[in-house]
Amino acid sequence: MDKPLIVSANNELVKRARSLRQKKRRAETGLFLVEGIHHIGQALDAGWKVESIFYAPDLLASQYANELISRVSDKARAVSTEVINSLAEKDNPQGIVAVIAQKQTLASQLGSIGSAVVLVSPQDPGNVGTILRSMDAVGADALFLVDGGVELYHPTVVRSSMGAIFWKPVAQTSFDEFRAWAQLGGCQLIGTSSHANADYKTLIPQTLWALVLGNEQKGLSAEQIEACDVTVSLPMRGRVSSLNLAVAAGVLLYELKK
Repeated sequence: MDKPLIVSANNELVKRARSLRQKKRRAETGLFLVEGIHHIGQALDAGWKVESIFYAPDLLASQYANELISRVSDKARAVSTEVINSLAEKDNPQGIVAVIAQKQTLASQLGSIGSAVVLVSPQDPGNVGTILRSMDAVGADALFLVDGGVELYHPTVVRSSMGAIFWKPVAQTSFDEFRAWAQLGGCQLIGTSSHANADYKTLIPQTLWALVLGNEQKGLSAEQIEACDVTVSLPMRGRVSSLNLAVAAGVLLYELKK
């Protein structure tokens, strides 16, 4: 027998899902919300555990979206457009929202990797998601979020990654623990600094390397720069003094991976 359509935004299942908009609830439950056909498709293809899916039949016109629902039909609940609107953060939602289990990756689980990005205390979730997207584009292997900063499962991180968050392992650790991992694996640390000692266009990275970027306001500390094997900078020929963190990461990744 088909489950009845959920028409109330005060339904207990809906209220529990909606509470995942809050960082506290994401931390308590180990769950997060994923919105949109493409993002949910990427999560399913990458094998992430789906706890539940809410979909509005009136809004889902694509065959692909309905195929996604069929793949997890035992966890899918049909809801009204009003209910989807109460769950979605975007205007004009696509009509599908999923509750997915978080993954916690330890640096020790990564083993030896070819290339990585290290973000020290990033502050902008859009930057983190965009950097994941750029990493996927160039084929970088893993992301380290060190010394706090942005929450990995912030909705803006998930959305701006365009699904890359489901394919790239992300380890959250301290800078000291990351450094120990890098030394153990013989990973070259390529820092970023306006007082760099190498030209980003001529630097040839070692077989194993990690691009280390400081946060948007402060950059890398003197101690963190000292921990790097080499530092690079991007030339600034105009009036602005710096680039957006995600833009700088994208430029450097494409140069290092060429």
